[in-house]
Amino acid sequence: MAQTQIVGIVNITSDSFSDGGQFLEAERAIAHGHQLLAQGAHWLDLGAESSNPEGEAVCAATEMARLEPVIADLRRSGARISVDTHKSAVIARALELGAGMVNDITALKDPASVEIVKSYPEVPVVLMFSQDQGQRAKKQISDPETILDRIERFFAERIERLLQAGLNEEQLIIDPGMGYFLGSNPEASLRVLAGWQRLRQLGRPLYLCASRKSFIGNVLGGRPVEGRAAGTLACEIWAYLGGIDYLRTHAVAPLSDAIRVLNAIRE
Repeated sequence: MAQTQIVGIVNITSDSFSDGGQFLEAERAIAHGHQLLAQGAHWLDLGAESSNPEGEAVCAATEMARLEPVIADLRRSGARISVDTHKSAVIARALELGAGMVNDITALKDPASVEIVKSYPEVPVVLMFSQDQGQRAKKQISDPETILDRIERFFAERIERLLQAGLNEEQLIIDPGMGYFLGSNPEASLRVLAGWQRLRQLGRPLYLCASRKSFIGNVLGGRPVEGRAAGTLACEIWAYLGGIDYLRTHAVAPLSDAIRVLNAIRE
């Protein structure tokens, strides 16, 4: 089995749904990043604007003011950095500073972002599906029965469009989205988890983030964010056992430990 890459989340925000405000100061974000690396993260995904349904919009200048000192410090220590943004100006500056991956929840909807990424053919880009293809999750009604059909159709079309625009196919990673990105019905996320391997036929690496998502709380009877750790790990190990390429998570240590134990059992 190819090695699953663990992507540790560093939210440099005031209003992320699970840890907003904890790492808004650069020093705290940097320390958290180093901690996640020590726990086994292969990548750090730095985001400076929340995508939760109640999150506030943040301008590009504010995003970069939050990101720049954190990227600079972590790159000096050799960390592999992903930047979580949909803004072309932020993508450009982050890549200049040494970020090695772009994570765009709008799947490079902005033509300006496409042009920037084209000039970095070695940089992978995570393209995420969302119900309305907007800049944050929304609590919309969705049909779980058709969710995988819609995801597959979306990526087939988006990948073809990006290749026609001149992107390198090897850059493209696909993320089916989770939680409110798939709508307000928690069944949609469960359907995606159960059937994500169907997306292998698209021929690109797969990226998943179920960490602390609302659907886990729903399955557990309305459990709040702080009570979703075990449910998160269950989703992640399910995906790992299926050979997922990337797992994005808030809690690197338990995931890394679980993978080590599973691999020891296999050996």
